Amino acid sequence: GIIYTGSHGFDIVGPRGLRKQVAPEFLPILEDTEKELKQKLRDIAGAQLERKRFSIAAHFREVPDERTPQVEQAVSEVAARHRKLRKTAGKKVYELQPDVDWNKGKALLWLLEAMGLDPEEMFPIYIGDDLTDEDAFRAVERCGVGIVVNEKPRATAARYFLKDPVEVELFLREILARLRDNSHS
Repeated sequence: GIIYTGSHGFDIVGPRGLRKQVAPEFLPILEDTEKELKQKLRDIAGAQLERKRFSIAAHFREVPDERTPQVEQAVSEVAARHRKLRKTAGKKVYELQPDVDWNKGKALLWLLEAMGLDPEEMFPIYIGDDLTDEDAFRAVERCGVGIVVNEKPRATAARYFLKDPVEVELFLREILARLRDNSHS
């Protein structure tokens, strides 16, 4: 079955009733925060607000360079008014999410345990392209491997590097082909 993990691991749903939601009590706060942030960003050309279930992302990929400090200031001001949320930075994005001890790495470890997977009998591979994936790269290094996707190598906890989604697809196809070959041996 397919397992969905979204909102930086705050929302996990899978087969046979597998479900975890971290901090659902923050949903009303996030709703209010989204309205405030939408108001603050409305006059900044190119700024885009994305509401995820447990976070709010302010994307500034399309914002002219001279206006990007205004995006950060708007997000910081809203975050200061909502102290139960924390601001994180990613690739051309700032996010506000519940300020609790949870991240993609903790979600990954919870998921492995909830599925009853024995670390001695598996080898998880975590592939990510954002700074927010670093927690998962660190979490997986004991029993598996982290792979960062970025055009150029960068400082990371991931052990390996792929440069773009095309390389990710080739890598996954190669793993699948080898698994199929081994199952026929």
